[in-house]
Order: sequence, then C-alpha cells, then structure tokens
Amino acid sequence: MNPIAVFAVNFFAIVPLAALLSFATEELSVKLGQTLGGLMNATFGNAVELIVSIVALRQGEIRIVQASMLGSILSNILLVLGCCFISSGIRRRESTFNATVASTMSSLMAVAATSLIIPATLYASLQNSSADTESNILVLSHGTAIILLCLYGLYLFFQLKTHATLFDAEAQTDEDGNEEEAQILGPIPAGICLVLVTLCVAVCAEYLVDSIDAIVEEAHISKTFIGLILLPIVGNAAEHVTAVVVAWKDKMDLAIGVAIGSSMQIALFVTPFLVILGWCIGQPMTLHFQTFETVVFFLSVLVVNYLIGDGKSNYLEGCMCLGTYIIIALAFWVKPDDATGDAIVGAVKGMFVR
Repeated sequence: MNPIAVFAVNFFAIVPLAALLSFATEELSVKLGQTLGGLMNATFGNAVELIVSIVALRQGEIRIVQASMLGSILSNILLVLGCCFISSGIRRRESTFNATVASTMSSLMAVAATSLIIPATLYASLQNSSADTESNILVLSHGTAIILLCLYGLYLFFQLKTHATLFDAEAQTDEDGNEEEAQILGPIPAGICLVLVTLCVAVCAEYLVDSIDAIVEEAHISKTFIGLILLPIVGNAAEHVTAVVVAWKDKMDLAIGVAIGSSMQIALFVTPFLVILGWCIGQPMTLHFQTFETVVFFLSVLVVNYLIGDGKSNYLEGCMCLGTYIIIALAFWVKPDDATGDAIVGAVKGMFVR
C-alpha cells in the first residue's frame, strides 16, 4: 500500500481520537475531584504524543522522538498561546490572567530549557576530548531526567496541595456566570472509553511511525519537520480547540493553563520519562538535542516569558507568537536531516578557545 496514503489516513484518524481522549479524560476527572482530576489530566493530556513517541522509541527512531517532544512544546507555547491571545483579543481590547501562576510555569519552562542547553554545551566541549562523549551525555541525561521528574512531582504538590489557592482563579473563572456542565459519562464508561481510545491511538501510531521512512523518501520531507511540526499539531488538536474556545469566553487563566501547562508537562514529565524508558529498553535516548533545536527552544521560551510577564494580553501579542512559530516552521522545512549544526558548535567553541 502507498506509504503516503497510510501516513495520511492514520495522521487524520488520530485527530478525532485525540478529541475523544480529551473528552473521556474530562468526564473521568469530574468524579475524582481537583487533586486526582489534575493528576489524571497531567497523565493523559499528552497521551497521543506519549504513545507515538513510545512506539518510535521502541523502533529506534530517536530523532522522531526528540523532534516530537520539542514540537509539542513549541506548538503549545507559540501556536496555541498565540491563537488564544488572538481569540480573546478579537472580542476585547485587553485580557488579564493570573501573572503569578503564569510566571511560575514560565520559570519552570526556563529550567527545562536549561536542561537542554547544558547537554548541548557539554557535547561541544567534549569534541576534542579523549573521553567517551556519548557515554558521558547519556549519564548526564539520565541524571537530569530524574531531577526533572522530581521537579514535576514537586510542582504537582505545589499546585494541588500547598499553594492551591494560587490556582483558584481558574476554578472561580469557571464558576462565575456559568453553571457546572452536566456529566455525560459515568466513571466506568469513561474509563472504558479511555482504554479503548488509547488502544486505537496506539494502533494508528504504529502504522504512522512505520510509514515515516517511506514518506521521507517519496515526499522529500525531513524527519525533523514531520516530528516537530506535523505530529504535534495532530496530537494537540483537542487541546488547541479547547484553549481557543475558553480564551474566546475570556477564561484566560484556563487558556494559559492549557497552553503553557501542557508544554511544561512535556518538558518536565514526558521527555524525561522517555529518557528513562530508553535507558530501560536499551535505546540511547538523551536530552542532547541538535544545537539549532536547542537555540530555537531557548529563544521561544524567552519570547513567551516576555509576553506573559505582565499578566495581560492582546491580539498583537498573539500575532507575535504565531509569527515566531511560522518562522520556526519554515526554518525546519528547509533544514535537511543531515544538518547537524557542527559549524555552529565550532563557532561557539571558537569564541572561547583562542
């Protein structure tokens, strides 16, 4: 069968499955309360990306895994956040949100960016060393992944237990002037739906990943572009719609929680988890991303931190986010897979070694 057709069919099949997964998770969270409901959303909110990445990691497609993780983060903090700002800015001159919560999330994103910059710089510094570079990067990645997982656990404890009042604005926004939505599915049907949809996503992901090599050869699209741009858009489709809708209703705290919160979850939980999983199954998954990707991630976090620092948003800031995302997408469209960024590494080393 034509690999392009296989890729396209499974690509578009995952979109409604992602929506069903989001729906089942929300329905199941209703009966679990805030704490367990938050943990449930943290676990299943990015389930599509996690499933696709596990399948790819098991097949040794580490570049696809890394690109998909980075792409999920970028699509949330730039594409989704930008659409939220525009959606809200169309109806009102200026929107406000909880700057303290947004600042906490963006600070954690900065920590995540640091966790990628350090392996990249270590890799550059070890190029002329007699030490085993790959082994050292693996050790650093494994230790960093454990620390990031601990930080994510502390963040959940911070959000749901010790500083829950900081996040009450989201609940208050949902309660003011809006009745609580009726539950459609009970806990058992929602749980069954969650399991069945997850299995369907896993099957589609298997075919999707299997067809990537063929579509790269036939359509001349780089693996990096597929993993960084196409897969995250599909995996985050349900979250995209949810964030834009709540932003249209001026529930900006909820929108910020979906956009930046999901990115933070990918950076602090999903990516480190995949590094540890690769360690367990013998795949050399590391936090050493290519230099160009690391720089793009750092600059994106920097832009978003500037935009949300004042706790206000408008449509112009949304256009800035979208513009940045489109520039990044164009850059990865023209960037071939064999461009490793060695010239950049050499230039950086030349700045310090005279």
